[in-house]
Amino acid sequence: MPELPEVEVCRRGLAPELVGATIEGVVIRAPKLRQVIPPELGELLPGGLVLAVRRRGKYLLLDCRREGGGQGTLIIHLGMSGKLRFVSPDLPPARHDHFDLVLAGQVLRFTDPRRFGVILWQAGPPEAAERHPLLATQGIEPLSEEFTVDWLFAAISKRSGPIKPTLMDSHLIVGIGNIYASESLFRAGISPLRAANRISRARYELLVPAIRETLSDAIAAGGSSIRDYVHSDGGSGWFQIQAGVYGRAGQACLRCGGVVRQIRQAGRSTFYCVGCQH
Repeated sequence: MPELPEVEVCRRGLAPELVGATIEGVVIRAPKLRQVIPPELGELLPGGLVLAVRRRGKYLLLDCRREGGGQGTLIIHLGMSGKLRFVSPDLPPARHDHFDLVLAGQVLRFTDPRRFGVILWQAGPPEAAERHPLLATQGIEPLSEEFTVDWLFAAISKRSGPIKPTLMDSHLIVGIGNIYASESLFRAGISPLRAANRISRARYELLVPAIRETLSDAIAAGGSSIRDYVHSDGGSGWFQIQAGVYGRAGQACLRCGGVVRQIRQAGRSTFYCVGCQH
């Protein structure tokens, strides 16, 4: 599933083409993905203007001003296999091309073979989208100024579960997926097995910047190419090539020479170095 870096890379790829563009039409080919695509989008959006392309966690938010007045936000989640890409208006839709946003000279096409994605509409100013049920329960943004050592230490001081699944809880922190949780803990030298409330504040002083740096490096590398994920221009992300532990089970640690081990936590693969993560 695309995580924060992949969605942020997608946002950055879409924004230059979308902001200021007029929506000429909407094509809905699948009435329902994970939820029903509002059929009224075909009447609401044509003639409207895209004001901004934002991200909240793993959701893309397209703020629009409707023709004749009124505002709203198109809320998009890529799900497990969804992708957005610009295509020629002449390109015939393929089997899993479920939604088109028609612009002048090009089409923003949403493709989702597994249909776990989301396309919804929230009427009102941009801040109204933050109150949508899908977004209202989202946790803190790990690249925001509010994500500090003090905040994280206090937020999980009573959580006794392992630190890695805790970091992946989107109600606590948004967008730290499996790859990035493993890599952040490796950079901080913290075992993914350690209980969250048994980690000293001094070690959180290593973990918080490690999370920020891991996510920032992933964004700079174009994210990670996970399953069907590609950029809006069809390109791939390369962060997984830089990974210190993820996908390297049985190999020597690049830092200490210890063995990288793979285990299962909360149904997901965890990779860590038995030599330098404690």
